[in-house]
Amino acid sequence: MGYVADRWHKTRPKPGEPECGQHKGMVAAAAHGKGKRWQARYDDPNGKEITSLWATKVEAEREINKQETAKATGSWLDPKAGRVTVERFALDTWLPAQSINGRSEVEYLGVLRRYLFPEWGQREIRSIKPSEAGAWQKLLTTKYKLKGSYPNRVARYVRGVFRLAVIDRVIPVSPFEQIPAPAMDESAVQPPDVAEVRQLIEAANIDRWRTMLEVTALTGLRSGEIRGLRVDRVDFLRRTMLVDQQVVYEAKKGNYFDELKTGAGLRTLPLNKRVVDLLAAYIERHPVPSSGPGAGLIFTMPAAALIGKSTIDVALKAICKRAKVRPRHWHELRHHYASVLIAGGENPKVVQKRLGHKDVMTTLRTYSHLFAEAEERTRDVLDAAWAEPGETGAGTESSETGGRIPESRTGSGVVAQLRR
Repeated sequence: MGYVADRWHKTRPKPGEPECGQHKGMVAAAAHGKGKRWQARYDDPNGKEITSLWATKVEAEREINKQETAKATGSWLDPKAGRVTVERFALDTWLPAQSINGRSEVEYLGVLRRYLFPEWGQREIRSIKPSEAGAWQKLLTTKYKLKGSYPNRVARYVRGVFRLAVIDRVIPVSPFEQIPAPAMDESAVQPPDVAEVRQLIEAANIDRWRTMLEVTALTGLRSGEIRGLRVDRVDFLRRTMLVDQQVVYEAKKGNYFDELKTGAGLRTLPLNKRVVDLLAAYIERHPVPSSGPGAGLIFTMPAAALIGKSTIDVALKAICKRAKVRPRHWHELRHHYASVLIAGGENPKVVQKRLGHKDVMTTLRTYSHLFAEAEERTRDVLDAAWAEPGETGAGTESSETGGRIPESRTGSGVVAQLRR
C-alpha cells in the first residue's frame, strides 16, 4: 500500500534540532519551502517505487488511491512512461519487438525515418491526439505523394507503434483507435493467361529463362524464391517442393541467401507432372553446380553465380518485346498461377497457402475480382445446364436431353444406378 510523505519536514529529527517556525511541533528539512510539500509514494506492479509531488496532502492521498485501484483492476499505467518520445519508443521498443528479418527491418526503419520521425519524432508519445493522427495519415498522400497500397502499408507500421504502446501500458489508448486506416487503393491485377505465357516461353531464346518462366507459372514462386531454388528442395518422387529460402539483394551486400519474409512463406507446394519433368530435363541439360556461390541451385548464371533480380527483370522485358506482348513483371507470373487456381475452383484458403500469403485477407484483397469472375462462371454453367429449350443459355447438352439434366447427373439418377 502506498503512503504520503512530507518533504518539508524530517520524520526522524535529531534531539535538540530547532522546531520549524512555520509548522509547530515539526523540524524543517533542507527542502522546506521548496516545491510541492507532499509526496505520494507507491509500488508499481513490478515492485518498483513510483513517486509524484502534490500541493496538498489530500491530493497526494487521492493519487495513491487512484493508482492502487488501477493496479487492482489491471488498468495501471506508469505516469512517466508516456513521456518517452515517439522516436525513442519506436526504435528502442517497437522495432526490436517485430519478428522480421534484416531486410524487413531496413524497410521498417526507412518508413519511420521518412514519414514518422520528421512529424512526431521528438514529441512525447502521450501527447499525440486523434485529430493529429488523422491529419498525419492525410499527409501521406498530400505531402509525401504516396500512391496505391503504400499509404496503407506506411500507416499500418505507424499504427502498430502506438498499438504496442497501449499493450505495454505506456499510453491508455492509441490516437489511431477511432481513425480509419487509409483505403487499400490497389488496381486489379490482370495476369497473363495461359496463351500469353506460352508466347513468352516460346519467345525465350535462352534455356534458363524459358524454363524459369514455365516453372514460375506452374508454381507461383516469387522472383527471389525461383532464383534461390535448391535441387534438394524438390522431391521428384513425391512431386513436392519445399519453399524455405530466397535470393535477395541489399546495397553494399549484393545478392545473398535469406530466409523468407514471413513464416507463412514457408510452404510445401504440390507439383504437377509437367513441372517435375521440366525440372528433371533442365537438370539433365545443365547439371547443378557443386561449388561456387550458387552451389546446389537449379538456376544460376555462368560460373555458378547467383541470378540478380534486375537480371531476371531485364531478361523478361526482352522476352516480352520479342513475343510482341505488353511489358510484364516477373511477379505477374505469380498472379497467373493464382488466377489458374481460382479459375479451377480452389477456395481462398488454399490459394493463400499455395502463395504463402500471411493471411487470407491479402489473397482476397489482391484477387477479389478474379474470385468474382469465377463465381460468375459458376452461375453461367448452372444457367446453361438448367435452361429450357429455346431459353438463352441453353447449351447443346440441354437441347439434346429435352431441356432436362441427364438422369445420371441427378440425385435420382445416382440412386437408380445404385439400385441396378
